[in-house]
Amino acid sequence: MKKIVLTGGGTAGHVTPNIAMLDRLKSEGYEVSYIGSKKGIEKKLIENLGIPYYGISTGKLRRYFSWQNFTDPFRVVKGYFEAKKIIKEIDPDVCFSKGGFVSVPVVLAAKKNKVPTIVHESDMTPGLANKIAIKRAVKVCCNFPETVDKLPKGKGILTGTPLRKELFTGSKEVALKICGFTDISRPVLLAFGGSTGAARLNEAVRKNLDELLKEYNVIHLCGKGKGDASYNDRIGYKQIEYCDKEMKDMFAAADIVLSRAGANAICELKALKKPNILVPLGLDQSRGDQILNAQSFEKQGFSKVIADDKILECDLRKEIDALYAERDKYISAMSAASENDAENIIVGLLKEVSK
Repeated sequence: MKKIVLTGGGTAGHVTPNIAMLDRLKSEGYEVSYIGSKKGIEKKLIENLGIPYYGISTGKLRRYFSWQNFTDPFRVVKGYFEAKKIIKEIDPDVCFSKGGFVSVPVVLAAKKNKVPTIVHESDMTPGLANKIAIKRAVKVCCNFPETVDKLPKGKGILTGTPLRKELFTGSKEVALKICGFTDISRPVLLAFGGSTGAARLNEAVRKNLDELLKEYNVIHLCGKGKGDASYNDRIGYKQIEYCDKEMKDMFAAADIVLSRAGANAICELKALKKPNILVPLGLDQSRGDQILNAQSFEKQGFSKVIADDKILECDLRKEIDALYAERDKYISAMSAASENDAENIIVGLLKEVSK
């Protein structure tokens, strides 16, 4: 039986594409193992699926000052030796990395053990972790045509992102029941900031909630620990800290979406044909990858974009009304866009490069 090691973590966006490929990998005869951090979000997500999981020490790669910058390199080194030992024991035919800081020691260890690695870069430009990993990879999968030209010659392959099939099986009725909306004739606004939430997006929704509730039912995925009980009695408003299996139903119920611009999230919105407003993380909070993602989607006609530093100043109700009025235009643009069969392309590459 062929063996594969998957890695990636830190946020759900570095894990869910790996999860999306599990059934296909198993049907192709792969024995799947996962290497991630000891306490990250990936641990629970993968263990719940019954996949052998190996936790290693990790250290975040930061571009800003933190006292942890003095200790985390030692954790990365420790993680490298732990990953090296695990990979030697598993003896996989190939490694597939979805990125995140936990993936760096795994990719380095795979290279040391002569295991070919394919890296997937979701954003327009590679983050620091993937910049390190790409040098050791044999192929690099990506979401945006613009990214291929930014990668080492001969390595970049436009694949798109593997998406969980269950995303397309959601039930609007189930979501409306969960949310307890009394007037189901109203359009539904889904607002979310990724698996960990987004403080500024949460503030914008709550600041404009009175106006929004005059026209819309609002599903607000605010992030773990970021709920506000004082809003729980608002009719037409459902606040949820984290969604897993129910996410497909929330998407099915949504007529329009307000979201951050993480690559995995926007690829899901495009595939589901959901008109959306993107609020990318600003340069004060990120390296600007979400800004580039959002600009690309706006240019292609898939999204409206509001800058992060403008979201609290703008008339959010007016912006959302405009999106809803033009929703058919955005749906048409997404429907006309070509789709890459990410799963088939990536599996083909894994077969091609396996030792």
